[in-house]
Amino acid sequence: MSRFKTISLRVALVCATTLSAFAGTAGAQDFSGKTVEWTIPFGVGGGTDVWARFFAPQFAEALPGNPNVVVLNVPGGGSITGANQFATRAGSDGLEILGTSASTQFPAILGDPRVRYDYADWTAVLASPTGGVVYVSPEYGATSPADIEALRGTEIRFAAQSATGLEMPVLLAFEMLGLNIRPVFGMESRGAGRLAFERGEAGIDFQTTPAYLSSVVPLVEAGKAVPLFSLGVVNADGSVSRDPSFPDLPTFVEFFEEATGAAPEGQAYEAWQSLMLAGFSLQKMMVVPGDAPSEIIAAYGAAAQSIVDAPDFRARAGEELGAYVQLVGPEADAALTEALQIDPSVKDFLITWLKEEFNVSL
Repeated sequence: MSRFKTISLRVALVCATTLSAFAGTAGAQDFSGKTVEWTIPFGVGGGTDVWARFFAPQFAEALPGNPNVVVLNVPGGGSITGANQFATRAGSDGLEILGTSASTQFPAILGDPRVRYDYADWTAVLASPTGGVVYVSPEYGATSPADIEALRGTEIRFAAQSATGLEMPVLLAFEMLGLNIRPVFGMESRGAGRLAFERGEAGIDFQTTPAYLSSVVPLVEAGKAVPLFSLGVVNADGSVSRDPSFPDLPTFVEFFEEATGAAPEGQAYEAWQSLMLAGFSLQKMMVVPGDAPSEIIAAYGAAAQSIVDAPDFRARAGEELGAYVQLVGPEADAALTEALQIDPSVKDFLITWLKEEFNVSL
């Protein structure tokens, strides 16, 4: 049995043993007259911000008592600043919640010394898988894998948050393709990276599904951006299939195979697969301090369940979130616990690669 099938089995067992308690305590809460502060450790306009602003008004309606749910953007450090602040300041009454992303998870997995938070201290109540698309400026004349040499022949700037953040599997993909990418780190969000692209300060960019659908598709339609490939969906057996949100785009693996004439392999590809599973299969999460009352945590899970069970959720989510299955309540938390476990050999490879390529010491 593969590791990822084992994960699915464990998640199912955890959910089976906690579901009755989850359902029984959720209805006892009343958030009337209260305000829930939802910290998003990124700037406005990125994928996580778009995701949170899609869900926030729905949680305001679904939580008992209909509290105000306010999104608070705290960018910096590729999400580490806001996550550290939340870990230090959030109370245990459940009125402060956090939205995380792969940029929050990857540094924690790799032991980044800037991290002052521990996912073990939080309980996930909603987890949203996502995908993403890499696109370039039309100035390079590249529209398909056949144009790979046009991309390899010049230095291309890429506005990124950090080497250990959300863009890590994208940077690995660029390296495997042999592209001459010059990353410019320090963006407060992927939205800031997109704006740098729009201003002509970067020639290649990547956005997760929510931001791509809302902000990049208009650029493509206006002839200002050319999509190259989606990251695709990494399956339990390690294979990669087309992203349901972008069925007409080749995956990174398809693009690589056509551009190079061979399938990707080796440690870099194994690391890419692991990062995709850890950071994109459960890419965006709503977490609550683990010491919040169990009935409060259950109320968030029940609210999330009612949101995703709404008859029109799939139609609305198609525009904002893409066609991905949402995990809620105990299922989300159990999946998070498993996904954050990374093979030691992959971790060692990534630590060495980050040091050699970007002078990042962990």
